[in-house]
Amino acid sequence: MTMSLGRVLRNATIAILAVLWLVPTWLLVVNALVPAGSYSGSPHWLPQDFGLFDNMSQAWDKANLGPALGNSLLYAVVSAVAAAVIAGFAAFATIIMPVKRQAWWFWVIYSGTLLPLQVFIRPLFLSYAHTSLYDTQIGLVLIYTAIAVPFAFFVMRNYALTLPREVVEAARMDGASWWRVFWQIHVPLTRSAMIAVFVFQFVAVWNDLMFGITMVTSRNIRPVMAALADLQGNYSNVGPPIVLAGALLVSLPPLVLFFSAQRFFVSSLKIHR
Repeated sequence: MTMSLGRVLRNATIAILAVLWLVPTWLLVVNALVPAGSYSGSPHWLPQDFGLFDNMSQAWDKANLGPALGNSLLYAVVSAVAAAVIAGFAAFATIIMPVKRQAWWFWVIYSGTLLPLQVFIRPLFLSYAHTSLYDTQIGLVLIYTAIAVPFAFFVMRNYALTLPREVVEAARMDGASWWRVFWQIHVPLTRSAMIAVFVFQFVAVWNDLMFGITMVTSRNIRPVMAALADLQGNYSNVGPPIVLAGALLVSLPPLVLFFSAQRFFVSSLKIHR
């Protein structure tokens, strides 16, 4: 009886949390469907007229989302790939190779996640202004890669701890170099974890707004979230349906990526056997 009551309470809690999570999503979709000209000013709870495609078209034109989407795709892909590779190297060096003070190296790298990103805004701004990296694509790529490495390393290291050591030891006994062990043994065994890291960091970079509005001023360099923010700025006169339709549009790439890589994402969370 106790177990049944506990199961009922757990399922009820999950259902309530699911509803609370779905309410904002429902409001976003429903109000993005409302034609901008017929929006009354208060949120709509039920679908009425269909104006989604027209709202998306206006958001695309007014915010110049085309170049911004291309920029965010560049930043997210390059930064996520670089972070996954660097984290893979770091995890291999600190777990597989016989290095001293493995715990010390872990905390040195992982400590990058312990401070809020706002702390880095002023020193980054000043250093970028003196090195001509401000308002450049390479500057944003460097920032996104740097902030992605600590968490990527955390995931890769934990996954590397579950790998069988016998495979590496056998390869070393056969004369394989550490470079060959990394590329031919470690990378194939950690492929699912690398893909999960890529998905995590791609979504994080894609959704970034803070660095996109502080380290960039040019419209042809800014990421998509910075462009989307213009739709609801002080000088914007578009209605909420256009803003929500733009938000729905720019959320499609990370959603497609997540569901495409879901199999690798789930497998990386399981203990390697």
